[in-house]
Amino acid sequence: MATIWKGVLPAITTPFTKSLAVDHEFLARHAAWLVEHGARGIVALGSLGEGATLSFEEKAAVLETLAGALGRRAPLVAAVSALSTAEAVRIAKTAERAGCRGLMILPPYVYSTDWREMKAHVAAVLRATGLSCMLYNNPIAYRTDFVPEQVAELAEEFPQLAAVKESSADVRRVTALRAVLGDRLELAVGVDDLIVEGIEAGAAGWVAGLVNALPVESVRLFEAARRGRRAEADALYRWFLPLLRMDTVPKFVQLIKLCQEVAGIGSERVRPPRLVLAGAERRAALATIEAALAARPR
Repeated sequence: MATIWKGVLPAITTPFTKSLAVDHEFLARHAAWLVEHGARGIVALGSLGEGATLSFEEKAAVLETLAGALGRRAPLVAAVSALSTAEAVRIAKTAERAGCRGLMILPPYVYSTDWREMKAHVAAVLRATGLSCMLYNNPIAYRTDFVPEQVAELAEEFPQLAAVKESSADVRRVTALRAVLGDRLELAVGVDDLIVEGIEAGAAGWVAGLVNALPVESVRLFEAARRGRRAEADALYRWFLPLLRMDTVPKFVQLIKLCQEVAGIGSERVRPPRLVLAGAERRAALATIEAALAARPR
């Protein structure tokens, strides 16, 4: 059950037309292209996928499109994020019917409190499905921190909990999870600029952002780090880091989509309240992207 959580798993962006409707034609093509270039699966509807701006019906349609595009070639994972527990359960059941092979469970949007309530939310989603599940820990964005002992408590009660996406940006957390859980769960890095350190600490997966524009380099970096090819990994990491750091700032969606557009694989369009980058901020981002692409390893 844990095998779908290894390797490079793009947190796929959601493309939009000029009218800001979901661009299903490009979405299907993009997902297939990522898999053709080494992605082990696709994670949809997450933060990078602007899931919070999509209606329930749009989320269901995105999953249907991706399931059709991927078939059995690679697993589709749905991010389960909502304001309410009832909505999260509804998304989980819809994802299973759509053909998803896994769920990435987020804490509830906006509301964050103690472990009793947050555990109840996650547990309700886990009870609603038989799919393999990944718990998404991102205390920076969502103000809920699932500490290793709490993760272990969930893992003991729910056998379908198979992985943790760790996005605390603290590599020590990967080590702490391994110490408490052993090999019970797969561990995935969820921030791009921590991938080499995360693999060295024991992570086996990468829910990645810049892979949307640069899958070949992302997969190569992951494999070099995983196989202990230190010189190759270090050289590639040094080149990649200015772009990977774009995944860790508030406007990461705009930056990664801009990188896609410059690389010729997508559009920078985003849904409000996000706006495309402008002025000096845009010029600085373009300078970083263009410099990196000019020095792209061959």
